[in-house]
Amino acid sequence: MADVVVYSRPGCHLCEEALERIVALHADGYRFVLHEVGIESNDLLLRRYLERIPVVEVDGIEVSELVLDRDAVKARLDTVGAWSS
Repeated sequence: MADVVVYSRPGCHLCEEALERIVALHADGYRFVLHEVGIESNDLLLRRYLERIPVVEVDGIEVSELVLDRDAVKARLDTVGAWSS
């Protein structure tokens, strides 16, 4: 099963939208574990991602930033075989 990580921060409407759209991929048959990582609790993450959130990684590869690229997320999930049979 794939790991999907969304780097976000509280009050970020783009982050909330990205999370909702990623969760909706379960209905399309994709299987993954979703992790939300708040960037405000870590100075390195804050510096790295502040101007780019939400940043989405699928199995360690960044596939989207700012506005969710749902097609890129799906393509990476397809690559790692994260669909249900």
